[in-house]
Amino acid sequence: MVAKKRERLDVIRDILEAIRQNREIKPTRLLYASNLSPQMFKEYISELMEKKFIKLETDEKEKKTFSLTKKGQDFLFEYRIIENFIENFGL
Repeated sequence: MVAKKRERLDVIRDILEAIRQNREIKPTRLLYASNLSPQMFKEYISELMEKKFIKLETDEKEKKTFSLTKKGQDFLFEYRIIENFIENFGL
């Protein structure tokens, strides 16, 4: 059970990190970067949008892009602290 939770958090981190690195990213490119099936991708994206970690914007040419919200940036910052903590204790 714990491993599954860890995997889920890793996927969320990877999605948010891909968005952060690009500032904004098209849905298809993010799907490839996340390395998830389209169905799983939709589920994670829906959850992250619902929880206001990311937002989907559409420009005047109907081009869609995802970007991080302040909450998403804060999550990544805190997640790195936890990763460092775990690493420092050799876990």
